[in-house]
Amino acid sequence: MIKKIKRKLRYILFKKQIDQQNQQNQLQHKRCKPWFAVKGDQTLRLNYPLNKDSVVFDLGGYKGEFAADIYNKYQSTIYVFEPIKSFYNIIKQQLADNPKIKAYQYGLAGQNQTMQISLTDNSSSVYITSKLTETIQLKSIVDFIKANNIKHIDLIKINIEGGEYDVLESLIAHNILPLFTDLQIQFHDFIIPNAAERMRAIQNELSKTHQLTYQYEFVWENWTLKQY
Repeated sequence: MIKKIKRKLRYILFKKQIDQQNQQNQLQHKRCKPWFAVKGDQTLRLNYPLNKDSVVFDLGGYKGEFAADIYNKYQSTIYVFEPIKSFYNIIKQQLADNPKIKAYQYGLAGQNQTMQISLTDNSSSVYITSKLTETIQLKSIVDFIKANNIKHIDLIKINIEGGEYDVLESLIAHNILPLFTDLQIQFHDFIIPNAAERMRAIQNELSKTHQLTYQYEFVWENWTLKQY
């Protein structure tokens, strides 16, 4: 009898999770429609005033597509951060011969830490649970910038499945947002408590030094440094 109750409870919990995921997928699909209508991945995300002397940070390198697209268009120096070993290996295999693309097998975060990440392809995150996991390394973005004596970053792309809040809050706390000309950000709300409130607080801080150039909420947005 107890086993039957436990099985029923597990089924109810599983069904609830599936229903929630379906609702989230439907909402995100609706959000993405305007983005796809303007072909944002091929236009807005790649159109920047970059050149061969520019420095680009790619947080959440995945399989290296964004880094490759930016390099092919501008020949910029690109720092790619991807903590998941299989994705990092793909980046190294495809881009290893390019001395201007520097790949690192760790992620950037608010602080140095070791975490378990759930492996769900391009939605892999430390903020969700799945059967497949991997131990990853995260390092402080502020420490990395200081250790490598980086004085200016022309573009930073941030797509790290919930980790964007810690990264941006760290940049704000250390008062180094003006180091970046453009910040291309994908905020996530399905997996982060109080996501909307944290996003608004970050945007408020960004607005002091940068101006919004495009925004598709919880899809992609970009902030560019104000010119005085």
